[in-house]
Amino acid sequence: MTAFATGQVVAVADLSADDQLPGFGPAALAAGMAAVFTFPMRHGDRCVGALNLYRDALAGPLSGSTMRAAQTLADVAAAYVLHADTREQMIRNADRFRDRSLHDTLTGLPNRYLLQERIEHASHRAQRTRTAVAVLFIDLDHFKHINDAYGHCAGDQLLIAVAARLTGLVRPGDTLARVAGDEFVFLCEDLTDTRDIDGLVDRISGAFSTPFTLTALEIAVTASLGIAYSGPGELVTDDLVQDADIAMHQAKRRGGANRQVINQRLAEQAHDRDHLERDLRVALAHNQLDVAYQPIVRLADGAVTGVEALLRWTRPGHGPVPAQTTVAIAEQCGLIAGIGAWVLARSCQDWMTWIGKKPGRHLDLSVNVSPQQLMAPGFISTVTDVLAATAMDPACLVLEVTETIFIEDDEHAMTILDQLKALGIRLALDDFGTGYSSLTHLRRFPVDIVKIDRSFVCDVNSNPAATTMVAAVTHLAHDLGKIVTAEGVDSAAQCDQIVAAGCESAQGFYFAHPMTAHDFYAQLV
Repeated sequence: MTAFATGQVVAVADLSADDQLPGFGPAALAAGMAAVFTFPMRHGDRCVGALNLYRDALAGPLSGSTMRAAQTLADVAAAYVLHADTREQMIRNADRFRDRSLHDTLTGLPNRYLLQERIEHASHRAQRTRTAVAVLFIDLDHFKHINDAYGHCAGDQLLIAVAARLTGLVRPGDTLARVAGDEFVFLCEDLTDTRDIDGLVDRISGAFSTPFTLTALEIAVTASLGIAYSGPGELVTDDLVQDADIAMHQAKRRGGANRQVINQRLAEQAHDRDHLERDLRVALAHNQLDVAYQPIVRLADGAVTGVEALLRWTRPGHGPVPAQTTVAIAEQCGLIAGIGAWVLARSCQDWMTWIGKKPGRHLDLSVNVSPQQLMAPGFISTVTDVLAATAMDPACLVLEVTETIFIEDDEHAMTILDQLKALGIRLALDDFGTGYSSLTHLRRFPVDIVKIDRSFVCDVNSNPAATTMVAAVTHLAHDLGKIVTAEGVDSAAQCDQIVAAGCESAQGFYFAHPMTAHDFYAQLV
């Protein structure tokens, strides 16, 4: 018995010597075969291919049951091929939609969303390699006057020409993005000294020394440049872009066509960071941290089916500290494992209190896990101990992770996630759409839930690309067997859009603000 490939299908059949296709003459084959039987691969009224069955013997009719079995095999093969093509097309479409949503439609440059991804990646790289990052913020001088004098078509041509000229200056590994009308940003990584970008700054200034040739005219334009640096190994956030923006406006106030530097590592900032670290250690030691809870709502009927635990810290004498700042300080000073374990234990205890008062009530508890916390030695033991101490049902616990855990040690991260799944815990991919290679990780992560980042949800009513992205991610996640939660839903209009996209659940100010454990219990029905 021998098998041959035909088109996309390999057919293997065991036909008896007594079988023969009526009306079909035997064909002698060079490989020693004596007969071939062809069956159409049907899909509706279409024929999408052919299934060939080869047999050693020359003689023998094909029985009716053999004919029917062979045709069934051909039809199943057709369905399989068409399904595989559909899945591949869906993945290609989702990748294409994502690419479009991350690039400026006029210039083709990365937009603000993709810049945010690159900033997060640059931050992890800087902390790993102990290097610095710089942001160069460029704004064209008097661009409104150009639009008023020559029209918006000429203005668009000028922006395209500026983008092309600046693109020629990009260093390997750096990013050039268009973040607003006439605003461009360079993100420069792997700096060992602030002087590493002096040459780039000079070339940017030189790029505006000659006029730009458009379709019907030449336009001379200048630009103001703001520069901000992080320190070696520091956390890098949007604040660095904001500092560069401030520096750019300072340059404009000096008359434009100028440059201005803001140094991120001023002495008072370092002094304040030291005090933050000291106060955070005291807060953890003296139980001064707290947890707030934000409901997660099922969109089909508005029922509360889950709740996300959110770290809160009110610094004595200073007021509330943003959770992102608290986590960043905790990671820098080695407190994140202890704080993360405390949040997990506290939220599991609160969950047990709620369920104890409302037996039979199904409620998922979502807890965020930072990359450092998840990758720290003993994390699995910590989770196991908390589940045992609180008697929390593992099936109701959802740990939220981001794809940044894969940047440093991909295999170790996968091992930890698999161990968590073995405990019966579910996993959610948090902030989807803002991280590094999101679609690739969506296919690889053993996650049950995909949480679409609020940066896309907030724009669904004003940005068609954001709406397309939410729908594409939702459809792809469903195709991969995952459910979808939309974050940051703050209005009825946004809720309508994510319902139309097919999201199962959502959270945001439209449904409820984060609240205390007592207040959350009071609203449970």
